[in-house]
Amino acid sequence: MIWSYVLDYENNRNPYIERKVRINGWKKYAIQDIEENPEVLKTANLLNQIGIQKIDSLHIACAVFSKCDYFLTTDDEILQREEQIDYIKINDPIGFIKEVLS
Repeated sequence: MIWSYVLDYENNRNPYIERKVRINGWKKYAIQDIEENPEVLKTANLLNQIGIQKIDSLHIACAVFSKCDYFLTTDDEILQREEQIDYIKINDPIGFIKEVLS
């Protein structure tokens, strides 16, 4: 699992304290923490140009930068555009489990 400054940003804005604490606890399991950098911003901009929302583009760009094999999401807008994204495999959690177990 990879962590990023985008996750920190979103979690800091979370109004639910219990969820915020629980999510922050996942950070200790991350093998890498991605900070903003020109390569992430460039990739995010390209993803944004194909219709991915800005914050989602940053999440995906951080995964690409860290050389993740997969980006898992339940966001239908991202999943519908997965064929347009060459940088990384996009899948939902159930599809991912099915793929790696087959």
